[in-house]
Amino acid sequence: MTARNQDTVVLVRLAGELRFFAAPRHRREQVRLHHDGTASLGHVVQSLGVPLTEVGALVVDGVAVAPSHRPRPGAVVDVRPLERPQDSPRRFVLDVHLGALARRLRLVGVDAAYRNDAHDDELIVQAARQYRVLLTRDRGLLRRRALWSGAYVRGQRPLDQLTDVIDRFALELRPWSRCPMCNGPLHGVTKDEVVDELEPGTRRCYDAFARCGCCGRVYWRGAHARKLESTIEAARRARSG
Repeated sequence: MTARNQDTVVLVRLAGELRFFAAPRHRREQVRLHHDGTASLGHVVQSLGVPLTEVGALVVDGVAVAPSHRPRPGAVVDVRPLERPQDSPRRFVLDVHLGALARRLRLVGVDAAYRNDAHDDELIVQAARQYRVLLTRDRGLLRRRALWSGAYVRGQRPLDQLTDVIDRFALELRPWSRCPMCNGPLHGVTKDEVVDELEPGTRRCYDAFARCGCCGRVYWRGAHARKLESTIEAARRARSG
C-alpha cells in the first residue's frame, strides 16, 4: 500500500467475539477500510456488519471515544465486545421468531412482550415507547438507526437462548409469576374461586391455583410442571454462574 493510500484508510481491529457479525470478507483480526474522515465511527463499525448493540468500548489510537467520533484517516480503531452484565432495562420485546424464548422468559418471571404477527417497524416503536430492549437474531434489525435498545440472542435452542439472555442482563428470576401466554401478572386464588372453571380430574388432584390478571387464564402445577421446573432450574444455574 502506498503512503498516499495509507492516508485514506482506517485500520479496524475487531475483537474475536464480534467477528462472526461481520461480512465474511471482513472476518479478520484487522480490516483496512477506505475512509475520508467524514463518517462517524459508529457508521464505520456498522458498515462491517457489526451492530452497535453488541459493541462495548470503541478505542481510537488508544483513547476511548463515542460512536459519534469521526476518526481521522490513518487511525487505528479497536472494537471491543460488550461487557456483561449489561446495564439496561430488564424489560423486553421479542421478534416474531423468538416465541419459544418469550414463553420461557415469562415462566421465570421476566417481563417479555411478544406478538407472532408484529412487524419490524412496530417492534422498534414498541421498544422505544415502553422502554424495552428488543431481543432478536436479526442482525439487520439491530443496525436500524431508529432502534432505541436491542440485543442479539445467541444460541439456536430456546434453552440456550434463555441462559444467554439471563447471563447478559443478570436477570432477577421470579418463577411462576407471569402468564406464559400474555405476559400478565399471576395472582394466587383459592380453589373455590375457580372450581367452576376446572375439569373434574383437576378438581380432584390439585388445590393450588393462580389466575392471570390480564387474560383471566387459570393455572396450576399439572403433570407438565416437572418439565417446566427443569427449565427454571437451568435458568437459576445461569443466574448464579
